[in-house]
Amino acid sequence: MRLESTNWQLSQLVSQISTGAVRLPEVQRGYVWKPIQVASFVDSLYRGYPIGSLLFWRSDVQPLTREADIDAVPGESGAPLYLLDGQQRLTSLHRVFNDHDQAQIVFNVETERFQNQSSSTVNDVRWVKVFDIVDGRIDLFELTFKLSERIPELDRNDIHKRLARLEKTKERTVYLEILGEFEYEEVSEIFIRVNSGRPLKRMDLALATLSARRPGTLAQLESEAAHWAERGWGDLDLTFLARALTAAVLGRGLTPASNKQLLAKSDAELDAGWRTVQRGLRHLVPLLKENLGVTHSSLLKSVVVLLPLVVLLGERSDEPMESETADAILYWFLAATLRNRYSGSTDTKLGQDIPDARKPDGVNRLLDRLGLPDGRLEVTPRDLVDRSSGSPYFMMSFLAAKSQGAHDWWSGAAVSVGAEGGHKLEYHHVFPQALLRRSGEYTRTEINDLANLVFIAGRANRGIGAKRPNEYLAGMAISDDELLAHSIPDDRSLWEENRYRAFLARRRELLSGAMNAILDRLRPQWLVRGGDTGDPMDGLVVDFTYAVPEGGEDQLHVEVQVGGQQWEGVCEMTEIYSVLQDASLGLNSELMLSGTRVAVSAGDDDITIPMGPVRISGSKEEWQKTLTRIENEIEYPDQPLTSSHSGWDGPIVDVQVTAVV
Repeated sequence: MRLESTNWQLSQLVSQISTGAVRLPEVQRGYVWKPIQVASFVDSLYRGYPIGSLLFWRSDVQPLTREADIDAVPGESGAPLYLLDGQQRLTSLHRVFNDHDQAQIVFNVETERFQNQSSSTVNDVRWVKVFDIVDGRIDLFELTFKLSERIPELDRNDIHKRLARLEKTKERTVYLEILGEFEYEEVSEIFIRVNSGRPLKRMDLALATLSARRPGTLAQLESEAAHWAERGWGDLDLTFLARALTAAVLGRGLTPASNKQLLAKSDAELDAGWRTVQRGLRHLVPLLKENLGVTHSSLLKSVVVLLPLVVLLGERSDEPMESETADAILYWFLAATLRNRYSGSTDTKLGQDIPDARKPDGVNRLLDRLGLPDGRLEVTPRDLVDRSSGSPYFMMSFLAAKSQGAHDWWSGAAVSVGAEGGHKLEYHHVFPQALLRRSGEYTRTEINDLANLVFIAGRANRGIGAKRPNEYLAGMAISDDELLAHSIPDDRSLWEENRYRAFLARRRELLSGAMNAILDRLRPQWLVRGGDTGDPMDGLVVDFTYAVPEGGEDQLHVEVQVGGQQWEGVCEMTEIYSVLQDASLGLNSELMLSGTRVAVSAGDDDITIPMGPVRISGSKEEWQKTLTRIENEIEYPDQPLTSSHSGWDGPIVDVQVTAVV
């Protein structure tokens, strides 16, 4: 039978997991639920709320599987059931019913609330552990009597009813659908379809597709991730590696069509893609560590910026690399990071950069696409205003300190990631937070400004406490050279809290100078100088007009002015609303623009539509907000608008829809 249905008690399901009769196929992602989600699930069980059905697959052919995140020793069993949908719920259930140390859910007999065990609940008699109740070893009448003595304000009958109700949760039944007579590839497709409408990221589905298309891929990726985690690059995790493999195989970012494209690839193509990823990382990571000082992935705001470089280095011919080429690669890495290259339209931009990286002059093309004025990236003090530890300039400030030979103020060791062990970057406030808060003059943003952060270990910071800089800096006998290495002004008058804003301004000058020294050292000589490249955004104007012509459909008139040239295009409003709706559902489509169909790309967070000289991107909400705005300025032409300027042979500029006038 291809599909059967049945009902099982929760206690039966838990037992089947423990014996190995229920297993996870490789396509399943790992367990990700937090304790608060587990507590909420148990609460739903207690209150009789719907908890959804479970989907299984029964097969005589055993696929590759992954271990469930539970404490259980699988035993001998017949043909097992492979769980396709419901892993988070079922794993949580098994953990709670088996006293897992990460599922210590407790129940308040007074408020009937559930939460994870904490120091406060341990010492509060109103909280009882769920496991103790569902395990069945405790006499509920005896426990009720003890609790009623300790909580006299609660009715004894209410206590017993609540405990009995909790105990009976294990007897609840759940609806199961069991697939039979399906091949592994079909089951993987079912898994992808079942989860396509869920809050799984597109990357999760790509990972499932890779596992289906090439069994063993997951174990291969996990082994590679462990390799890099041991070396301080834990952010090169399963998700990153799957995305890198997809990029190497498909040559672009992820789209809704990626899963089908991956399934269509041959074993040889997948093997070649994996070799590209491994080879690229083994060239790129040492380059970042040795030539730039990026020793750990925790320094990176996002690892997506590494993807084009992984492909570039992974497919590069096996010959010595010239120092200028290495510098150019690092220059692009810093420029793309500081300009937030992938903060929006991520997959669209990867679709540009990865093909560029594969060209013989790949790094040149990557740099050209950034459109740096005069081929040079310069950090100004203004760029550092209101920046924090979450800014891409945070990594640059660390690299600046490292390049200037800065040392920790307690140990005297050179600044580094994990100075006190581990891979975490230690940083602290020059002007202590408590000191500035006490003054009442500065906002939280000002207090946590990048220019107030210095890279010293926790031990030095604990010795500083809430002291003023003019107290502790003098007390530590820190030399002027060491202050300069940390880009701290040596003007002692700026070390008073009433001069804090002046301190920030001066330190931004020093930091930007140190950052520019790194950029200028890496900037390749062959980048065009003298303003020949220019900023593609200079003089760019994109104008939308809502037109309601007499006797015609509502239209959107697009006018673009760039580089002294003008481009126009027209489309129907009903059609643009339709493609935006499709894109919000993750579906790519086409828009008829002045008689030519253009591809509309649906990313995870944005929708991109090419319109002549520009590629306009934004979230569904941003698109709708822009279109709603122009509806208030409708024009009424005598006849429908037309345009013959749909084509464009010049360079394409990326524009956010929020910038449209």
